[in-house]
Amino acid sequence: MANGAATEHIPVLADALAERIKLPQDAVIVDATVGNGGHSLLFGKRLGPEGLILGLDVDIDAVRRAQSVLKHLTCRVVIVNSNFTDICQVVHRQGLDKVDFILADLGVCSAQLADEQVGLSFQQNMPLDMRLDKRLQTTAADIINRTDEKTLADLIYKYGEERASRRIARFIVEARRREKITTTAQLAAITVNALARHGKKWSRIHPATRTFQALRIAVNNELENLEAFLESAPGILKKDGHIAIISFHSLEDRIVKTSFKRYVEQDVLRLVTKKPIVPGRDEVSRNRRSRSAKLRVAQKN
Repeated sequence: MANGAATEHIPVLADALAERIKLPQDAVIVDATVGNGGHSLLFGKRLGPEGLILGLDVDIDAVRRAQSVLKHLTCRVVIVNSNFTDICQVVHRQGLDKVDFILADLGVCSAQLADEQVGLSFQQNMPLDMRLDKRLQTTAADIINRTDEKTLADLIYKYGEERASRRIARFIVEARRREKITTTAQLAAITVNALARHGKKWSRIHPATRTFQALRIAVNNELENLEAFLESAPGILKKDGHIAIISFHSLEDRIVKTSFKRYVEQDVLRLVTKKPIVPGRDEVSRNRRSRSAKLRVAQKN
């Protein structure tokens, strides 16, 4: 981990953001998913002592990483262990009414994938947890072992867009009758077996990818939280302030697109990106994590 700490998180679509977001030195930036602080560092270097970066993250370890990364910036930095659904309360607690720029990178960083306590990876054997916020009560293991077959299949289909969801759910239920499913390796093996026995050929992604995505979304209430965040965030933007969202799968992007469209119709926002910005070949070759990223930017009227 020590060797990877400096390179594990490359801010996605940084050049595209830098081209579209121009900020004064006294700007107030809210990095609503601060993660390892990569994007905040990019913009923070442009701020003077009167500027402020206000970072939020549900992962307490991410809060600590961001504090370390951003501690040498000239501007003021405040990092809060909070869900981005609470963005308005967090901003107001800082004595602020409006901000210049809101950014949310909805991806999972490498440090979280590698953290055994989080349990997100099917590449390594970890406890089947998936809670990015340890204050949450329900783990992925709870869902896998307690949910009935139909509900489990619906969940994997809805949040993972997995066409073989019913077969995977059936294999999970059969496996848990023999023993409780408690690790990522167990679940990955069950999923691979279900798809292999189904005659499904491996695509460019691992067979367990969509099932793991579905569980992570369900455990962390990701889509509901994104909708709540988008409901409130534009209200704290200054006139001509920007909001930028980087999504990593179609479910997220659809919510962002629909929300921005509604705000445009209400004359609250205007689109800066008519279509989502995606990384070029060079960025994908440097940072494989960026390959499915989509950036949408809007500006306050």
